[in-house]
Amino acid sequence: MSRTPRLPSALLRAAACTGLAALTLTACGSGSGSDTVGSGSGSVKVGLITKTDTNPFFVKMKEGAEKAAKADGVQLMTAAGKFDGDNAGQVTAIENMVAAGVKGILITPSDSKAIVPAIEKAKAKGVLVIALDTPTEPESAVDALFATDNLKAGELIGQYAKAAMKGKAAKIATLDLAPGVSVGVQRHNGFLKGFGVKEGDPSVVCSQDTGGDQAKGQTAMENCLQKEPGINVVYTINEPAALGAYTALKAKGREKDVLIVSVDGGCTGTQAVKDGKIAATSQQYPLKMAAEGVKAVVTYAKDGKKASGYTDTGVTLITDKAQDGVTSKDTAYGLENCWG
Repeated sequence: MSRTPRLPSALLRAAACTGLAALTLTACGSGSGSDTVGSGSGSVKVGLITKTDTNPFFVKMKEGAEKAAKADGVQLMTAAGKFDGDNAGQVTAIENMVAAGVKGILITPSDSKAIVPAIEKAKAKGVLVIALDTPTEPESAVDALFATDNLKAGELIGQYAKAAMKGKAAKIATLDLAPGVSVGVQRHNGFLKGFGVKEGDPSVVCSQDTGGDQAKGQTAMENCLQKEPGINVVYTINEPAALGAYTALKAKGREKDVLIVSVDGGCTGTQAVKDGKIAATSQQYPLKMAAEGVKAVVTYAKDGKKASGYTDTGVTLITDKAQDGVTSKDTAYGLENCWG
């Protein structure tokens, strides 16, 4: 990746900001800030702000943005955070990118509500702002959203889990994301909808936040097993949390008789489906989100046409144990299309 003239070091330090995989969400994870760098040689600048720079989901998203920026001859500035939920870091990154003259900003919000005032300030200065992966609250706070239909992603694995249980009474644990992140709420609600239960249903015997982190997923599963040893279905916000849950279940000798379902479709997670650690996952496509986002900013820079509304970048249920009535593809397809 070629480098363009660097911002002053103070701006660089401030722009290196935010962190789901461990969220991998999520998309999702813990990471450290990254320098603001350039890709492409054109005068148009595009900003990309992700939740972390360690989560494979966001690494792939950055790769997609870099490839699109190079193809379109524009400069790409990037910032990523220390941890998922680092709203202050994302605010600083937005401010620094606006000051540097970006034409558009692509952002995966760490806090869907708290980031809105900073987004509104950027838009007021003529910057196109597009959310990737995670909607803002309200969704209309940004010009456009390019993302997985996270409600559908959750619904697919809920339908799968219901079918796989084949009428057996379920004792469900939900290993969720974190308060204030819409992607987590949507996946959780989608799972319940797909499984055919409502919030508060007695079949959901334990719910814990994990931040999409593997170690926290393991701890959450351990806590849930202490509360209800008979858990037989586990919904997880993402595959790191799922693998943490698997570790906890294996330690109790329960890994063979508990159904784990998840969302993301990263290569590690998809391999875990192939290996039988996760029963099914909903695969999403971060590279496509970022590439389409960059193209939208380029279009805006050329003719002033703003992207608007929601663009669904797709989701596919991946499993090697297909269930009647639930559309899916096998892990061979998943591994051909995974990321990370």
